[in-house]
Amino acid sequence: MIEAVLGLVPVYGLAVVFLVTFTGCLGLPVPGSLALLAAGSFSASGDLVPAAAIAAGLAGALLGDQAGYWLGAAGTERAADFAERRGMSGALARARQLIGRFGGAAVFFTRWLLAPIGPAVNLVGGMTAMSWRRFTVFDVAGEIVWVGLYFGLGYAFSRDIVEIAAVSGDLVWMLAAAAVSLVLALRLRSVLRTRS
Repeated sequence: MIEAVLGLVPVYGLAVVFLVTFTGCLGLPVPGSLALLAAGSFSASGDLVPAAAIAAGLAGALLGDQAGYWLGAAGTERAADFAERRGMSGALARARQLIGRFGGAAVFFTRWLLAPIGPAVNLVGGMTAMSWRRFTVFDVAGEIVWVGLYFGLGYAFSRDIVEIAAVSGDLVWMLAAAAVSLVLALRLRSVLRTRS
């Protein structure tokens, strides 16, 4: 898949970056992060204009997230039924827990750090009482981080893009593990302080 995406970006350019990030944020299994890496790499080589590539990735991601939010808001039960039939019941349950516990921060972190459940968070954000404005503020902030991170990696390491693409999935899981470890350590410290 890496070679396929890397082959499509120079041929179709910004349209590929936009469509892949849009459909990925809707929940389709397409490599949005890889498209951003490729956009950064081809921008570094002069094949794409950096600002336009960033704008295409950001626009696709934000519109995909917004579509998910409004699908959840428009048809709460139908959206949940559709997602559950597609095997997303576990992701929906996690998304409900995250939004219930962390609110807007859940939206922010599922844009880039916990991205696999981002589409479920979009639906749940629309299905719950989270306001569109609040969702959008955290969505925009999170997508700026995601697009900037992957575009920047692709730009900085454009000569090694295939290797970076192969490692980037591992990087996300390492960051997620570090974040979970930090949260657990802070929670443990809090519990120990209250006991002493």
